[in-house]
Amino acid sequence: MERNKYDLWVGVFLFAGFAALLLLALKAGNLGAENIKDIYKVEARFENIGGLKVRAPVRSSGVLVGRVQEIHFDNDKFQASVVLAIDKRYTFPKDSSASILTSGLLGEQFMGIEAGGDSAVLKEGDRIALTQSAVVLEKLIGQFLFSKAAEGGK
Repeated sequence: MERNKYDLWVGVFLFAGFAALLLLALKAGNLGAENIKDIYKVEARFENIGGLKVRAPVRSSGVLVGRVQEIHFDNDKFQASVVLAIDKRYTFPKDSSASILTSGLLGEQFMGIEAGGDSAVLKEGDRIALTQSAVVLEKLIGQFLFSKAAEGGK
């Protein structure tokens, strides 16, 4: 009887461990229970989106206000078009700016929105005109090395 009791507790412990790992995997993949029901979609165009992915967070002042819903390439403008699904509880002026930021030095990329000062607000289907593309670390290192080589040649 004592042996069955230990077997039961080991099984419960293993089940709790697997459940914790599943929860951690869902959180890491941004697939958690954060479903925003009432949204409005806005578009932003960028020269370079770096490693931005669908379901990446959209933050303003560090607060999660939405998610990246869709990313596609515009063949006419040769730019990446990013569709943002923003919670209707949060409104932003029409002259707000969007930038692709990185959490930490080599962390995940997310979309940041900085509010402008216009009295009109973004609505369904609007486009954010002021955008800042992702900073590509390899490009920065290349520019730094090129400028150092140019200095050494003088």
